[in-house]
Amino acid sequence: MRVLIATWAEKTHFIGMAPLGWALRTAGHEVCVASQPALADVIADTGLTAVPVGSDHLLSHVLTWTRRIGPDQAPGFDLMEDRPEVLTWPHLQRGYRDVLLPLWWKVVNESMIDDLVRFCQDWEPDLVIWEPLTYAAPIAAAACGAAHARLPFALDLTARMRAHYLRVMAALPDGERDDVLARWLGARASRYGAAFSEDLTRGQFTVDYLPRPLRLALDLHHVPMRYVAYNGRAVVPAWLRTPPERPRVCVSLGTSATDRLGTYAVSVPDLLDGLAGLDVEVVATLPPDQRARLDRVPDNVRLVGYTPLHALLPTCVAMINHGGAGTVCTALLSGVPQLVVPHHMFDEPLLAARLAEAGAGLTLDPGEAAGERVRELVLRLLREPSFGEGARRLRREMESMPTPNQVVPLLEDLTGRLRGPAAQTTRTSGT
Repeated sequence: MRVLIATWAEKTHFIGMAPLGWALRTAGHEVCVASQPALADVIADTGLTAVPVGSDHLLSHVLTWTRRIGPDQAPGFDLMEDRPEVLTWPHLQRGYRDVLLPLWWKVVNESMIDDLVRFCQDWEPDLVIWEPLTYAAPIAAAACGAAHARLPFALDLTARMRAHYLRVMAALPDGERDDVLARWLGARASRYGAAFSEDLTRGQFTVDYLPRPLRLALDLHHVPMRYVAYNGRAVVPAWLRTPPERPRVCVSLGTSATDRLGTYAVSVPDLLDGLAGLDVEVVATLPPDQRARLDRVPDNVRLVGYTPLHALLPTCVAMINHGGAGTVCTALLSGVPQLVVPHHMFDEPLLAARLAEAGAGLTLDPGEAAGERVRELVLRLLREPSFGEGARRLRREMESMPTPNQVVPLLEDLTGRLRGPAAQTTRTSGT
C-alpha cells in the first residue's frame, strides 16, 4: 500500500514518526513524508522520501510577536488545563477562537493545505499518518478517500481538550453552541468535496508510543507502539566508548527551547553549580552558543555538543532533562531515573508530573533549579533504589508494547477496513 506521513515543519514533532516510516518501508510499502519545504532536508536525512508542499509556516514570527508584547498582553491558553471549574464555556471558546485557531493551527496549516490535497489526489495514498496538529492531513485524506491516523509526539493534549470542548458545548442550548474548529475544518474540507466529521480532529485511530502509566486516559481507538529512540544523524564520540570511572549523570535540556526561544527556562550555570563536588561525572550536552555563554564550569562536568542519547544514557545512572517526550522515553528505555526541570512548553510539566507519579523520577520548577535543591534531588535519585526500580518498571512496560514492525500488519488491516469507497475502487493493488 501507499502510506503518507504528514507533519508541519517542526523537527521534534517529526522524528518520532520516522521509525514507523522505516517499518512500513521495510515491509514493502511505498512511504512518503510531506511537510513544508523547511523540513525537507531533515526528512531526507532519515532515508525516507520527502515531499515539500506549500510554503513555510510563520510560527516563529507569531512567537516573536508574543515575546515582544510580553506575557501580560499576549493571549494564552493552557492545553494542560484539566480542572472543570476553569474549563468554562467562555474560557474554552476564547481559547479556541482567539488563541489556538488563529495563532497556531491556522499558522502552521494554511500554507500547505491546497498543495497537500493536490499531492494526495495525484499519488492516492491508502493511509495517511499525521502529526496531531497537522490538520491539513485529514482534510487531504478525506479528499482522496484514504484512511488516516494520528501519531502524537507527546501527551495527547489536543484530543483531551477537544473532549472537554465538546462536553461543555453539549450542555448549552443549540443557539449558543459555536464549534470553532469544526467550522474551520468543514470549510476547508468542503473545497474538495468532503464534509466535516469528528475524525478530522482526532483521526480514525491513534498510534501512541507512550507507555500506559504516562498516557492520558482518552476514549479513542489506540494502537500502542513501542518507542524507538531516534533523534537524527548520530555519531558515537570516542570518549563515550570508554566506561566512566565514576557514576555518570547526563544533563540534556533539549533543542526546542533554544530553537524557538533562544534560551533555556533554567539557568545552566546555577544548575551545574548544584552538581559541583558530587562524586559523579556530569555530561552536559549543550549547543555551541550555550556553551560559549558559560562563565564557570565545575571540575566534574564534561561539556559536549550533540551526543546521541540512546548511546549515552546506557552509561548513566541518572539524568536531568527538560521533560520532552522523546528524551523522557529514551531515558526510560535505559531504565534511567530522571530529574525533570520542565519548560512550560506544551505538555512538559504534565509529563514530568506523571513520570514522578509513576515513581521513575522527580520534578523541579525551573526557578528552583539551582544549588542545594538540585544537589538534594540528584542525591535522592542516586541513593534511593525506588527511582531506579520505577524507571525499570516503565522500561518493561515499553518493552511489552509491539514494535513498529509488529504494528504494520495491524495498520494494513485497519487501512483496508477504513479507506473510503473512492480510494478502494481507484487503487486496489498492494493492499
